[in-house]
Amino acid sequence: MKILGLGDVMEKKKYEEIVSRHKPTETRAQNSFIAFVTGGIVGVIGQLLTEFYASFFDIATKDATTFMLVTLIFVASLFTALGFFDKWVTFCKCGLIIPITGFAHSMTSAGIEYRKEGPIFGLGSNIFKLAGSVILYGVVSAWFFGLLRLIIMGG
Repeated sequence: MKILGLGDVMEKKKYEEIVSRHKPTETRAQNSFIAFVTGGIVGVIGQLLTEFYASFFDIATKDATTFMLVTLIFVASLFTALGFFDKWVTFCKCGLIIPITGFAHSMTSAGIEYRKEGPIFGLGSNIFKLAGSVILYGVVSAWFFGLLRLIIMGG
């Protein structure tokens, strides 16, 4: 068992002082505002795409929503593959991670990272590493709330 001497304590204090001086500060209010605005912009883009598809293809809004989701997923995956999305996420924080674009980004980046290991052990085994928990808890919570609704509404 090592006994710390006065010099060791001073070194530890000096180290902690240096670390605290160089530790980046987090501005939660600014990050929240940026995430709110960029998440809102993604929502507006989604709504504009829905309106565009509904009028251009002369289809119901419900069907146009499917086209909008596919478009956002494709664009997020493409920008991830091209290397743009990570830079945007660094600036936009959760504004781009929370919507469906974040889900597409997590799957695409995992696929890119493990592609060299092959289609089975690389892509197949690892593509759902980040998205798997979202899928699992989405299904479980949908089941739970569906059961709760069945109990409350009575069928």
